[in-house]
Amino acid sequence: MSFEEAKAKYRAWGVDVETGMDRLGKVPVALHCWQGDDVRGFDTDPDKPLTGGIQTTGNYPGRARTPQELMEDLDQVLALCPGTKKLNLHASYAIFQPGQWADRDSLEPKHFQEWVNFCKERSLGADFNPTFFSHEKCDPLTLSSPNQETRRFWIRHGRACIRISQYLAEELGQECVMNIWTGDGFKDIPADRLGPRQRYRESIDEILKEPYDFRKVKPCVESKVFGIGVEAYTAGSGEFSLLYAAMNRDKCIPLMDNGHYHPTEMVSDKIPALLAFFPEIALHITRPIRWDSDHVVLLDDETKEICKEIVRCGGLEGSVKIALDYFDASINRIAAWTVGFRNVQKALLWALVTPHQALKALQDQGDFTSLLVRQEELKTLPFGEIWAEYCRRWKVPEDGQWLERVREYEHIVRKERG
Repeated sequence: MSFEEAKAKYRAWGVDVETGMDRLGKVPVALHCWQGDDVRGFDTDPDKPLTGGIQTTGNYPGRARTPQELMEDLDQVLALCPGTKKLNLHASYAIFQPGQWADRDSLEPKHFQEWVNFCKERSLGADFNPTFFSHEKCDPLTLSSPNQETRRFWIRHGRACIRISQYLAEELGQECVMNIWTGDGFKDIPADRLGPRQRYRESIDEILKEPYDFRKVKPCVESKVFGIGVEAYTAGSGEFSLLYAAMNRDKCIPLMDNGHYHPTEMVSDKIPALLAFFPEIALHITRPIRWDSDHVVLLDDETKEICKEIVRCGGLEGSVKIALDYFDASINRIAAWTVGFRNVQKALLWALVTPHQALKALQDQGDFTSLLVRQEELKTLPFGEIWAEYCRRWKVPEDGQWLERVREYEHIVRKERG
Protein backbone atom coordinates (compact mmCIF):
# COMPACT_ATOMS: atom_id res chain seq x y z
CA MET A 1 0.00 0.00 0.00
CA SER A 2 1.29 3.49 -0.88
CA PHE A 3 1.40 6.42 1.50
CA GLU A 4 -1.42 8.15 -0.38
CA GLU A 5 -3.62 5.06 -0.03
CA ALA A 6 -2.81 4.81 3.67
CA LYS A 7 -3.55 8.50 4.12
CA ALA A 8 -6.94 7.99 2.48
CA LYS A 9 -7.74 5.20 4.95
CA TYR A 10 -7.10 7.57 7.83
CA ARG A 11 -9.04 10.37 6.12
CA ALA A 12 -12.09 8.12 6.15
CA TRP A 13 -11.79 8.16 9.94
CA GLY A 14 -11.60 11.95 9.98
CA VAL A 15 -7.83 12.06 10.53
CA ASP A 16 -5.53 14.53 8.75
CA VAL A 17 -2.24 12.64 8.61
CA GLU A 18 -0.31 15.61 7.24
CA THR A 19 -1.28 17.75 10.23
CA GLY A 20 -0.22 14.98 12.59
CA MET A 21 3.20 14.64 11.01
CA ASP A 22 3.71 18.39 10.99
CA ARG A 23 2.85 18.65 14.69
CA LEU A 24 5.18 15.82 15.66
CA GLY A 25 8.05 17.40 13.76
CA LYS A 26 7.93 20.43 16.06
CA VAL A 27 8.01 18.49 19.34
CA PRO A 28 11.43 18.20 21.03
CA VAL A 29 12.24 14.87 22.66
CA ALA A 30 15.34 14.78 24.86
CA LEU A 31 17.88 12.06 24.10
CA HIS A 32 19.81 10.99 27.22
CA CYS A 33 23.59 10.97 26.93
CA TRP A 34 24.13 8.25 29.54
CA GLN A 35 23.02 5.29 27.38
CA GLY A 36 26.30 5.58 25.46
CA ASP A 37 28.74 5.03 28.32
CA ASP A 38 26.71 3.09 30.92
CA VAL A 39 26.21 6.16 33.16
CA ARG A 40 29.94 6.51 33.82
CA GLY A 41 30.47 10.18 33.04
CA PHE A 42 33.81 11.94 32.85
CA ASP A 43 34.39 13.46 36.30
CA THR A 44 35.53 10.38 38.24
CA ASP A 45 37.43 7.13 37.70
CA PRO A 46 35.65 5.42 34.76
CA ASP A 47 36.15 2.02 36.38
CA LYS A 48 34.67 3.06 39.71
CA PRO A 49 31.46 1.16 40.62
CA LEU A 50 28.17 2.98 40.18
CA THR A 51 26.36 3.83 43.41
CA GLY A 52 23.12 5.44 44.55
CA GLY A 53 20.78 2.84 43.12
CA ILE A 54 22.25 3.13 39.61
CA GLN A 55 23.20 -0.12 37.91
CA THR A 56 23.84 -1.24 34.35
CA THR A 57 23.96 -4.87 33.29
CA GLY A 58 26.01 -6.33 30.49
CA ASN A 59 29.41 -5.68 29.00
CA TYR A 60 28.69 -5.34 25.29
CA PRO A 61 31.84 -4.03 23.59
CA GLY A 62 32.16 -0.47 22.31
CA ARG A 63 31.26 1.67 25.30
CA ALA A 64 32.19 5.33 24.81
CA ARG A 65 35.19 6.16 26.99
CA THR A 66 35.77 9.82 26.15
CA PRO A 67 33.65 12.87 25.34
CA GLN A 68 34.71 12.64 21.70
CA GLU A 69 33.64 9.00 21.44
CA LEU A 70 30.31 9.77 23.08
CA MET A 71 29.69 12.64 20.67
CA GLU A 72 30.56 10.44 17.70
CA ASP A 73 28.07 7.83 18.91
CA LEU A 74 25.38 10.45 19.46
CA ASP A 75 25.85 11.63 15.90
CA GLN A 76 25.11 8.13 14.68
CA VAL A 77 21.86 8.07 16.64
CA LEU A 78 20.79 11.54 15.51
CA ALA A 79 21.21 10.45 11.91
CA LEU A 80 18.98 7.41 12.42
CA CYS A 81 16.07 9.04 14.24
CA PRO A 82 13.41 11.36 12.84
CA GLY A 83 12.02 14.35 14.68
CA THR A 84 13.27 17.27 16.73
CA LYS A 85 15.77 16.39 19.45
CA LYS A 86 17.27 17.84 22.58
CA LEU A 87 20.29 16.46 24.42
CA ASN A 88 19.82 15.47 28.06
CA LEU A 89 23.06 15.85 30.07
CA HIS A 90 24.09 14.82 33.57
CA ALA A 91 26.48 16.97 35.56
CA SER A 92 28.97 14.09 35.64
CA TYR A 93 29.50 14.62 31.90
CA ALA A 94 31.44 17.83 32.47
CA ILE A 95 34.36 18.15 30.09
CA PHE A 96 37.54 19.46 31.74
CA GLN A 97 40.49 21.04 30.03
CA PRO A 98 43.93 20.13 31.47
CA GLY A 99 44.24 21.51 34.98
CA GLN A 100 40.55 22.55 35.12
CA TRP A 101 39.02 19.63 37.04
CA ALA A 102 36.40 20.71 39.54
CA ASP A 103 34.41 18.75 42.08
CA ARG A 104 30.67 18.64 41.64
CA ASP A 105 29.98 21.48 44.03
CA SER A 106 32.29 23.73 42.00
CA LEU A 107 31.14 22.99 38.47
CA GLU A 108 30.81 25.99 36.17
CA PRO A 109 29.21 26.69 32.79
CA LYS A 110 32.65 26.59 31.15
CA HIS A 111 32.82 22.86 31.89
CA PHE A 112 29.92 22.39 29.45
CA GLN A 113 31.13 24.70 26.69
CA GLU A 114 32.01 21.77 24.43
CA TRP A 115 28.49 20.39 24.84
CA VAL A 116 27.06 23.79 23.93
CA ASN A 117 29.19 23.80 20.80
CA PHE A 118 28.00 20.27 19.98
CA CYS A 119 24.36 21.29 20.38
CA LYS A 120 24.70 24.53 18.41
CA GLU A 121 26.25 22.73 15.46
CA ARG A 122 23.28 20.32 15.38
CA SER A 123 20.51 22.79 16.33
CA LEU A 124 19.78 20.95 19.58
CA GLY A 125 18.45 22.25 22.87
CA ALA A 126 19.68 20.75 26.13
CA ASP A 127 18.22 19.54 29.41
CA PHE A 128 20.30 18.99 32.53
CA ASN A 129 20.51 16.83 35.66
CA PRO A 130 22.53 17.21 38.85
CA THR A 131 24.38 13.97 39.55
CA PHE A 132 23.61 12.87 43.12
CA PHE A 133 25.23 9.44 42.82
CA SER A 134 28.53 7.64 42.17
CA HIS A 135 30.60 10.02 44.28
CA GLU A 136 32.57 9.70 47.50
CA LYS A 137 30.37 12.35 49.15
CA CYS A 138 27.36 10.00 49.04
CA ASP A 139 27.35 8.72 52.61
CA PRO A 140 25.22 6.95 51.13
CA LEU A 141 22.63 9.77 51.48
CA THR A 142 22.97 13.17 49.84
CA LEU A 143 20.33 15.88 50.27
CA SER A 144 18.67 13.99 53.13
CA SER A 145 21.86 13.08 54.99
CA PRO A 146 21.98 13.78 58.76
CA ASN A 147 25.54 15.01 58.15
CA GLN A 148 25.35 18.75 57.58
CA GLU A 149 28.65 18.86 55.69
CA THR A 150 27.37 16.23 53.26
CA ARG A 151 24.11 18.12 52.72
CA ARG A 152 25.90 21.41 52.15
CA PHE A 153 28.15 19.84 49.51
CA TRP A 154 25.16 18.53 47.55
CA ILE A 155 23.21 21.75 47.95
CA ARG A 156 26.16 23.60 46.43
CA HIS A 157 26.13 21.05 43.62
CA GLY A 158 22.44 21.63 42.97
CA ARG A 159 22.88 25.39 42.91
CA ALA A 160 25.84 25.07 40.52
CA CYS A 161 23.60 23.00 38.24
CA ILE A 162 20.95 25.74 38.19
CA ARG A 163 23.60 28.18 37.00
CA ILE A 164 24.68 25.71 34.32
CA SER A 165 21.06 25.15 33.26
CA GLN A 166 20.54 28.91 32.90
CA TYR A 167 23.68 29.02 30.76
CA LEU A 168 22.46 26.19 28.54
CA ALA A 169 19.07 27.82 28.07
CA GLU A 170 20.54 31.18 27.16
CA GLU A 171 23.23 29.82 24.85
CA LEU A 172 20.91 27.44 22.99
CA GLY A 173 17.78 29.59 22.97
CA GLN A 174 15.56 26.84 24.40
CA GLU A 175 14.23 26.15 27.87
CA CYS A 176 16.30 23.76 29.96
CA VAL A 177 14.53 21.17 32.13
CA MET A 178 16.72 20.59 35.21
CA ASN A 179 15.77 17.44 37.08
CA ILE A 180 16.47 16.90 40.79
CA TRP A 181 16.58 13.19 41.63
CA THR A 182 18.50 11.37 44.30
CA GLY A 183 18.66 7.72 45.29
CA ASP A 184 18.44 8.63 48.97
CA GLY A 185 16.79 5.85 50.97
CA PHE A 186 17.31 2.72 53.02
CA LYS A 187 17.70 -0.94 52.22
CA ASP A 188 15.79 -2.05 55.31
CA ILE A 189 13.06 -0.68 57.54
CA PRO A 190 14.11 2.75 58.89
CA ALA A 191 13.70 3.98 62.45
CA ASP A 192 12.95 7.51 61.24
CA ARG A 193 10.94 8.23 58.09
CA LEU A 194 10.15 11.89 58.72
CA GLY A 195 13.62 13.26 59.47
CA PRO A 196 15.20 12.42 56.11
CA ARG A 197 12.25 13.92 54.27
CA GLN A 198 12.38 17.12 56.28
CA ARG A 199 16.08 17.45 55.49
CA TYR A 200 15.41 16.62 51.84
CA ARG A 201 12.76 19.34 51.65
CA GLU A 202 15.01 21.92 53.28
CA SER A 203 17.87 21.02 50.93
CA ILE A 204 15.74 21.44 47.80
CA ASP A 205 14.52 24.76 49.22
CA GLU A 206 18.13 25.87 49.48
CA ILE A 207 18.94 24.75 45.94
CA LEU A 208 16.00 26.66 44.50
CA LYS A 209 17.13 29.86 46.20
CA GLU A 210 19.75 30.13 43.46
CA PRO A 211 18.48 32.84 41.06
CA TYR A 212 17.13 31.64 37.69
CA ASP A 213 14.57 32.63 35.09
CA PHE A 214 11.67 30.17 35.45
CA ARG A 215 10.72 30.86 31.83
CA LYS A 216 14.07 29.46 30.76
CA VAL A 217 14.97 26.95 33.48
CA LYS A 218 12.40 24.37 34.61
CA PRO A 219 13.61 22.68 37.81
CA CYS A 220 11.83 19.36 38.40
CA VAL A 221 11.44 17.11 41.41
CA GLU A 222 11.45 13.42 40.42
CA SER A 223 9.95 10.73 42.62
CA LYS A 224 10.79 7.09 43.13
CA VAL A 225 9.12 4.22 44.98
CA PHE A 226 12.05 1.84 45.44
CA GLY A 227 15.23 0.61 43.80
CA ILE A 228 18.39 -1.38 44.36
CA GLY A 229 19.66 -0.66 47.88
CA VAL A 230 16.58 1.40 48.77
CA GLU A 231 13.99 -1.35 48.77
CA ALA A 232 12.38 -0.30 52.06
CA TYR A 233 12.26 3.49 51.87
CA THR A 234 13.04 6.42 49.58
CA ALA A 235 13.10 10.00 50.80
CA GLY A 236 11.82 11.36 47.49
CA SER A 237 8.70 9.20 47.30
CA GLY A 238 5.78 9.88 44.97
CA GLU A 239 3.80 11.70 47.63
CA PHE A 240 6.77 13.78 48.78
CA SER A 241 7.82 14.88 45.28
CA LEU A 242 4.34 15.64 44.05
CA LEU A 243 3.45 17.65 47.15
CA TYR A 244 6.73 19.55 46.99
CA ALA A 245 6.03 20.56 43.39
CA ALA A 246 2.46 21.50 44.27
CA MET A 247 3.60 23.72 47.13
CA ASN A 248 6.25 25.39 44.93
CA ARG A 249 4.48 25.77 41.60
CA ASP A 250 6.10 29.13 40.98
CA LYS A 251 9.60 27.64 40.84
CA CYS A 252 9.49 23.94 39.96
CA ILE A 253 7.40 21.27 38.24
CA PRO A 254 6.83 17.56 38.90
CA LEU A 255 8.65 14.91 36.90
CA MET A 256 7.33 11.38 36.48
CA ASP A 257 9.57 8.52 35.38
CA ASN A 258 7.34 5.61 34.40
CA GLY A 259 9.83 3.20 35.95
CA HIS A 260 9.53 4.82 39.38
CA TYR A 261 6.21 3.40 40.48
CA HIS A 262 4.78 0.11 41.64
CA PRO A 263 4.57 -2.39 38.76
CA THR A 264 0.79 -2.15 38.44
CA GLU A 265 0.69 1.67 38.37
CA MET A 266 0.30 3.37 34.99
CA VAL A 267 1.86 6.76 34.40
CA SER A 268 -0.45 7.23 31.41
CA ASP A 269 -3.32 7.61 33.87
CA LYS A 270 -1.32 10.03 36.03
CA ILE A 271 -0.63 12.47 33.18
CA PRO A 272 -4.18 13.91 32.94
CA ALA A 273 -4.47 13.81 36.73
CA LEU A 274 -1.43 16.07 37.12
CA LEU A 275 -2.38 18.32 34.20
CA ALA A 276 -5.67 19.05 35.97
CA PHE A 277 -3.57 20.96 38.53
CA PHE A 278 -0.17 21.76 37.01
CA PRO A 279 0.37 23.93 33.91
CA GLU A 280 3.55 21.96 33.13
CA ILE A 281 4.91 18.53 33.92
CA ALA A 282 7.95 16.51 32.80
CA LEU A 283 8.28 12.86 31.84
CA HIS A 284 11.11 10.34 31.65
CA ILE A 285 10.00 7.52 29.39
CA THR A 286 11.60 4.15 30.09
CA ARG A 287 10.53 0.50 30.43
CA PRO A 288 10.50 -1.10 33.86
CA ILE A 289 10.42 -4.85 34.31
CA ARG A 290 9.25 -5.45 37.90
CA TRP A 291 11.48 -2.63 39.15
CA ASP A 292 13.17 0.50 37.85
CA SER A 293 15.33 -1.49 35.47
CA ASP A 294 15.50 1.11 32.68
CA HIS A 295 15.05 -1.31 29.81
CA VAL A 296 14.97 0.03 26.24
CA VAL A 297 11.59 1.57 25.40
CA LEU A 298 9.32 -0.62 23.29
CA LEU A 299 6.26 0.24 21.23
CA ASP A 300 4.18 -1.44 23.91
CA ASP A 301 0.74 -0.64 25.26
CA GLU A 302 1.88 1.67 28.05
CA THR A 303 4.20 3.67 25.79
CA LYS A 304 1.29 4.14 23.39
CA GLU A 305 -1.06 5.13 26.22
CA ILE A 306 1.46 7.63 27.60
CA CYS A 307 1.74 9.28 24.20
CA LYS A 308 -2.03 9.22 23.67
CA GLU A 309 -2.51 11.12 26.93
CA ILE A 310 0.19 13.63 26.00
CA VAL A 311 -1.65 14.33 22.74
CA ARG A 312 -5.18 14.26 24.20
CA CYS A 313 -4.23 16.67 26.99
CA GLY A 314 -2.55 19.17 24.69
CA GLY A 315 0.90 18.29 25.99
CA LEU A 316 2.60 18.74 22.63
CA GLU A 317 2.06 22.49 22.93
CA GLY A 318 4.65 22.65 25.70
CA SER A 319 2.90 21.56 28.88
CA VAL A 320 4.60 18.13 28.83
CA LYS A 321 8.40 17.95 28.64
CA ILE A 322 9.44 14.61 27.12
CA ALA A 323 12.76 12.84 27.70
CA LEU A 324 14.10 9.30 27.48
CA ASP A 325 15.86 7.52 30.33
CA TYR A 326 17.25 3.99 30.00
CA PHE A 327 20.66 2.34 29.83
CA ASP A 328 21.25 -1.15 28.52
CA ALA A 329 24.81 -2.45 28.35
CA SER A 330 23.81 -5.92 27.16
CA ILE A 331 23.20 -4.90 23.52
CA ASN A 332 24.69 -2.49 21.03
CA ARG A 333 24.27 0.89 22.70
CA ILE A 334 23.56 2.84 19.52
CA ALA A 335 20.88 0.33 18.57
CA ALA A 336 19.40 0.66 22.07
CA TRP A 337 19.30 4.46 21.79
CA THR A 338 17.79 4.27 18.32
CA VAL A 339 15.11 1.68 19.06
CA GLY A 340 13.89 3.61 22.09
CA PHE A 341 13.85 7.02 20.44
CA ARG A 342 12.15 5.76 17.29
CA ASN A 343 9.55 3.94 19.39
CA VAL A 344 8.64 7.11 21.27
CA GLN A 345 8.34 8.90 17.94
CA LYS A 346 6.15 6.08 16.63
CA ALA A 347 3.93 6.19 19.70
CA LEU A 348 3.52 9.96 19.41
CA LEU A 349 2.71 9.72 15.70
CA TRP A 350 0.27 6.88 16.42
CA ALA A 351 -1.46 9.15 18.93
CA LEU A 352 -1.54 12.04 16.47
CA VAL A 353 -3.33 9.96 13.81
CA THR A 354 -5.95 8.71 16.25
CA PRO A 355 -9.38 10.43 16.02
CA HIS A 356 -9.51 11.44 19.67
CA GLN A 357 -12.41 13.87 19.33
CA ALA A 358 -14.64 11.29 17.63
CA LEU A 359 -13.81 8.71 20.30
CA LYS A 360 -14.39 11.25 23.06
CA ALA A 361 -17.82 12.04 21.61
CA LEU A 362 -18.76 8.35 21.79
CA GLN A 363 -17.67 8.25 25.43
CA ASP A 364 -19.60 11.42 26.29
CA GLN A 365 -22.69 9.97 24.60
CA GLY A 366 -22.37 6.81 26.67
CA ASP A 367 -22.02 4.70 23.52
CA PHE A 368 -19.39 2.37 24.93
CA THR A 369 -20.20 -0.37 22.43
CA SER A 370 -19.21 1.81 19.50
CA LEU A 371 -16.24 3.16 21.43
CA LEU A 372 -14.82 -0.31 22.02
CA VAL A 373 -15.39 -1.39 18.42
CA ARG A 374 -13.80 1.76 16.98
CA GLN A 375 -10.80 1.57 19.28
CA GLU A 376 -10.14 -2.00 18.18
CA GLU A 377 -10.65 -1.30 14.47
CA LEU A 378 -8.14 1.54 14.59
CA LYS A 379 -5.42 -0.97 15.45
CA THR A 380 -5.42 -2.44 11.95
CA LEU A 381 -5.16 0.82 10.01
CA PRO A 382 -1.99 0.99 7.85
CA PHE A 383 0.13 2.94 10.31
CA GLY A 384 3.38 1.40 9.04
CA GLU A 385 3.22 3.36 5.80
CA ILE A 386 2.52 6.60 7.65
CA TRP A 387 5.61 6.00 9.81
CA ALA A 388 7.72 5.14 6.77
CA GLU A 389 6.73 8.40 5.09
CA TYR A 390 7.57 10.34 8.26
CA CYS A 391 11.06 8.79 8.22
CA ARG A 392 11.48 9.60 4.51
CA ARG A 393 10.61 13.24 5.12
CA TRP A 394 13.21 13.47 7.87
CA LYS A 395 15.72 11.74 5.58
CA VAL A 396 16.42 8.91 8.01
CA PRO A 397 16.25 5.17 7.29
CA GLU A 398 12.92 3.40 7.37
CA ASP A 399 12.39 0.32 9.53
CA GLY A 400 14.46 -2.57 8.24
CA GLN A 401 17.14 -0.25 6.84
CA TRP A 402 19.05 1.22 9.76
CA LEU A 403 20.48 -1.74 11.69
CA GLU A 404 23.03 -2.50 8.98
CA ARG A 405 24.40 1.02 9.34
CA VAL A 406 24.80 0.40 13.07
CA ARG A 407 26.66 -2.82 12.36
CA GLU A 408 29.01 -1.05 9.96
CA TYR A 409 29.79 1.59 12.58
CA GLU A 410 30.18 -1.09 15.24
CA HIS A 411 32.82 -2.81 13.13
CA ILE A 412 34.85 0.42 13.05
CA VAL A 413 34.33 1.12 16.75
CA ARG A 414 35.42 -2.36 17.83
CA LYS A 415 38.70 -1.92 16.04
CA GLU A 416 39.32 1.40 17.78
CA ARG A 417 37.89 0.71 21.27
CA GLY A 418 38.36 -3.01 21.62
